[in-house]
Amino acid sequence: MALNSARKKLEQSKSQEGRLPPGQYLTLKWPVLHEGSAPSFDPVTWTLKARGLVENPIQLSWEEFKTLPRKRVKADFHCVTSWSKFDNEWEGVPFSVIAEMAGPNPEAGFVMVHGENGYTTNVPLADLMRADVLLADWHAPEPLTAIHGAPLRLVVPHLYAWKSAKWVTTLDFMAIDRAGFWEQVGYHMYGDPFSEERCRG
Repeated sequence: MALNSARKKLEQSKSQEGRLPPGQYLTLKWPVLHEGSAPSFDPVTWTLKARGLVENPIQLSWEEFKTLPRKRVKADFHCVTSWSKFDNEWEGVPFSVIAEMAGPNPEAGFVMVHGENGYTTNVPLADLMRADVLLADWHAPEPLTAIHGAPLRLVVPHLYAWKSAKWVTTLDFMAIDRAGFWEQVGYHMYGDPFSEERCRG
């Protein structure tokens, strides 16, 4: 019965025109892909920093982060390796809340997002300010697990999932776009799934 229900849901998803980018296939699973191993989390020592071209550099503890305004977003998720998962329910703090606290300078047009294990990815600030972009700690109906980015994962639904960095620790506001971890080895600087921006050149 459960298998039939899952198949029915998948077929219904397939029929929703315009949601599946070219070159993608739907999955009901949630594959695990990341660079390095999942780090340990100590809520006492963990911090989130926003720095660079901002008026008010900030450093939040886990307890401080948990007091910020929260939001739930339902969005599709598209991995550059060709799988897509529809209707993910994420919960966390809108990126815009952190940006407003830090106060980006007028020349700040990009953000380098830093995660554990030396991971980085670059995203235009305008994209991060969209209403559905979160710093998420929940993937409903439960908290994120370490292999999926806990304690904190950036979620940028309209870009390929490598932009949705796991284990986020630092947000560097920049004037000039710079390549992050995967971008340095040839991944696209922007990563729009509907334009199949997987690689540069």
